[in-house]
Amino acid sequence: MSTVLERRTATRPPQQSVANVDVRRERGTALRILGAAAILVVGAVHLEQYFGVHFRVVPVIGPLFLLNFIGSLVIAAGLLLPLRRLHALFALGGIGIGVVSFTFLELSEHGGIFGFQDYGYRAAIVVALAAEAAAAVLLAAYLLLRR
Repeated sequence: MSTVLERRTATRPPQQSVANVDVRRERGTALRILGAAAILVVGAVHLEQYFGVHFRVVPVIGPLFLLNFIGSLVIAAGLLLPLRRLHALFALGGIGIGVVSFTFLELSEHGGIFGFQDYGYRAAIVVALAAEAAAAVLLAAYLLLRR
C-alpha cells in the first residue's frame, strides 16, 4: 500500500510557488500592455496615412487602412480591458494584424498589391514596420508565457 502512495506522490509535478506565479503574471501583464501599445501605434500610423497621405482615395487600399485602424483600436481595447478570459483571443488578433500588415506592406513595396505599389521607406513606413513586428513578438511572448 505504501509503495502505491509513494508512486502517486512521486509522479505529481512540483507545485509552483506563489511568488513564481506572481512574477509570471506580472511579466505577462507587461507583455500584454506593451503589445496593445504597439497595436495602437500600428492603427495610428494607418489612420494618419489614410487622412494625411490621402490613402482614402486609393481603391481597396484606402478602406483597408481604415479597417486596420478600427481593428487595431478594438484589439488594443480588448487587451487593455479586464477581459481576462478573452486576452488570448485578442492577442491572436493582434499578432494577425501585425503579421498581415507587415506582409502587405512588403508586398506593396516589392511588386504591388490590389493594383497599388508603394515606394520608399519614409518615416511612417519604418514606424509601422517596427510597431507591427513588435506587436507580433510581444503578443506571441505573452501567449507563450500564459501556457
